[in-house]
Amino acid sequence: MLGITRSITKHNFLVKNVDELPGLLKQAFYIARTGRPGPVLIDIPKDIQQASTMEPYPEQVSIRSYKPTIQGHLPQIQKAADRIGRAERPVIFAGGGVISSGAARELIALARIIDAPVTTSLMGLGAFPETDPLALKMVGMHGTAYANYAIQEADLLIAVGVRFDDRVTGNVSKFAPRADIIHIDIDPTTIRKNVKVSIPLVGDVRSVLTELNQCVARRQHAAWLEQIRAWKQEHPLQYSPNGGISPQAVIRTIAELTQHRAIITTEVGQNQMWTAQFYDFIEPRTWISSGGLGTMGFGFPAAIGAQVAHPDRLVIDIAGDGSIQMNIQELATAVKYQLPVKIVILNNRSLGMVRQWQSMFYQRRFSGVCLNRDANCPQKCDGSRAECPVYVPDFVKLAEAYHIPGYHADKPDEIKPILEKAFAHQGPVIIDFEIDAEENVFPMVPTGAGLNEMMRGMA
Repeated sequence: MLGITRSITKHNFLVKNVDELPGLLKQAFYIARTGRPGPVLIDIPKDIQQASTMEPYPEQVSIRSYKPTIQGHLPQIQKAADRIGRAERPVIFAGGGVISSGAARELIALARIIDAPVTTSLMGLGAFPETDPLALKMVGMHGTAYANYAIQEADLLIAVGVRFDDRVTGNVSKFAPRADIIHIDIDPTTIRKNVKVSIPLVGDVRSVLTELNQCVARRQHAAWLEQIRAWKQEHPLQYSPNGGISPQAVIRTIAELTQHRAIITTEVGQNQMWTAQFYDFIEPRTWISSGGLGTMGFGFPAAIGAQVAHPDRLVIDIAGDGSIQMNIQELATAVKYQLPVKIVILNNRSLGMVRQWQSMFYQRRFSGVCLNRDANCPQKCDGSRAECPVYVPDFVKLAEAYHIPGYHADKPDEIKPILEKAFAHQGPVIIDFEIDAEENVFPMVPTGAGLNEMMRGMA
C-alpha cells in the first residue's frame, strides 16, 4: 500500500506498533494541513486495528525534517515591492494557493493598492471576484482572450500560489515574454520549476501578501487598464445560439438564479470549462473541481461532500452525460441521506472534450466518443447522421428509479423555469439539458502555441 500510494500522497505511514498510532495520527494531520496541503495515508494493519493502547494523543507536534516556511523573507519582499513600484503593465496571477491560504482579502487589497488587473488559474477561481472591473477571469488554454493578451503584454507578472502548469502557460518559451516574474508560494520546489522567475518569495501566501501590502506604494495604471478594457470589448466571452439549448446559456442562467453564491462542483471536460468561463465566481471555496487531474466522476461525490458540510447551501454539480455516469450509483447516497444536491447535465450524447479534439485536430476521425453508438451503427461515423439511435440512458427515468425528480429540456425557453423548479425542490434532482454535440469550448490555445495564438472558433 505504501508503494502504490507514494506517488500520489504528500506522505504516508505504516503503523508497526499500536503505541505509535496516536503520534502518527497527529503528525499525519499536521503534514496534510500545513505547507502545501496534500493527502497523507496511514496504513493500519489488522493486528494494530485490533490492539489497544493507553498512549495519549499528543497536543503538539514537531517533525525535525518537516519545517514549512511560513514567513516570507523581508528583504525579498521589499525587493518585490520595489519592482512592483516600477511596473507600468502589471498583472496579478492568482492560483489555488490563495484559496488554501485563505488569502483572498489580502489579494484584493494588493490589486486595489497597485491598481493591477487579476487573472486566475482554474484552481484559483473565486480568489478574486470575477464581477470586479479589475478581473480578467481565467487564463490559459480555455481562458479569456483578454487575460491571455494581458499576460503576453505585461511587464510584470505577480504569481501568487500557482504552479505554472502547461494548461496555463501554453508554450513555455512564448509565455509572458516581456515580463519579470515575482513568484510567491509556500512550496519552494514549485518556484522556478516551469518558468524563469526574477524574484522568488517562499512563504505562506497570506503571510507574504500581508507584509507585501505594507511595503508597496499606491499606484495607478490608467493607460494599461484602458488597454484591458479595450480587449474586453473586442474579445468578450461569447457564443452563438444555434436554435437549441446553448450550454453557456445554462451556466449563465444558473449564475443569475444563484447570484453567483451557490457551491458549484464540476465533472471533467467541456462542462468544467464552460462553467469556469461563464459562471463568474465571486468568493472562495464556491468552486470545487479536480483541476488538471482529469478525474471524470469527481463532481457528484464532491457535491455530496460539500452538501454534508454545508447543509443550508445550494450545491450544484454541473456534469457531462459521460462523466456523471462514472459515479451515478452515489444517487443512492444522496437519496438515503436526503442531500439536496442538484445535478445539471449538459447532455451532448458524447464525451465532448475528446470529441472536440478529434474534430479539430484529427479530421473528425471519431473514436470512442459517441454515447449513441449501438450494434447497428457503421464502423466509421462522422457524427452527423440524423437517424442516430436513442440515447442511453434516459436520465429522467434514471431519476425516477432512484425516486427523485428528473427533468428534461431541449428548448431555450425551458432553461429558466426548469432550473427554478429544480432549485426549489428540497431533495436531490437531475436536470438533463439536451445540447448540440458540435458545440465546442472557445477560446482554445492549441498545444505548442503561445497564449496569444488562440483559436477563437471553428471556421
